[in-house]
Amino acid sequence: MEPSGSIPDYRSLAAHRIVETAERLERRIQERFGQIGLSRVAHEVTLLSREAMAKGARIARPNLLLRLGIWLTLGVIAFPIVRLMQSTRYHVDGLEFTEMVQIFDSSSQSLIFLALAGAFLFSLETRLKRRKLLTALHELRSLAHIVDMHQLTKDPEAVIRGGDKTLSSPERILDRFKLGRYLDYCSELLSLISKIGAIYVQHFPDSVALAAADQLSGLTNDLSRNVWQKIMILDQVASREDPVEEPSETSQTGH
Repeated sequence: MEPSGSIPDYRSLAAHRIVETAERLERRIQERFGQIGLSRVAHEVTLLSREAMAKGARIARPNLLLRLGIWLTLGVIAFPIVRLMQSTRYHVDGLEFTEMVQIFDSSSQSLIFLALAGAFLFSLETRLKRRKLLTALHELRSLAHIVDMHQLTKDPEAVIRGGDKTLSSPERILDRFKLGRYLDYCSELLSLISKIGAIYVQHFPDSVALAAADQLSGLTNDLSRNVWQKIMILDQVASREDPVEEPSETSQTGH
């Protein structure tokens, strides 16, 4: 529920809502299955959602200390260049053409160096933030693959038809209903991982970071599609075994 009198913002992700959703999903998995491997994965998703909320806020804020250091550094670099140009301006009279060309060439090189130094320093904040963000997105990609590994052996055909087991067959401890809930939780975890990645970039319009977040979203969508194929198989079997009763003509006509 939104606070009284407040208008919800539907144009940006609310990081605290994603954290609340992750915490609720973790509780749902624990209450349904107890302390299994998927519960620990859900706990890790919750931790990463909290980290994303804190890191995303830091990334969105300007680094004032770094910017002050950049301006001071540029001032130290520019000071001797400006002094050189000032002293040259008062000694132009009486100089030969070749000397003036040398002075102009030296001054232009100094200005180019100052411009390049400024461009490098002013991009430093963005590059530092980008490095932190890409590291966080890499962790989310790894976690998405871990979720996929947990659903990999959850084969609906084995639950529906049974069959002989081999010594290397995975343990089948879930019935049809629990398997459906397990797969649904996997899909929700993948969706949350994608949304956590979006938290990082929604206030950091960097092309490299946005591309990495889009790749994460594409990965989770592909993995979730595989999960939903299994869920659809379970639903089709359930619809065949538990058909919906059609209303009789008597109930339709009122007789």
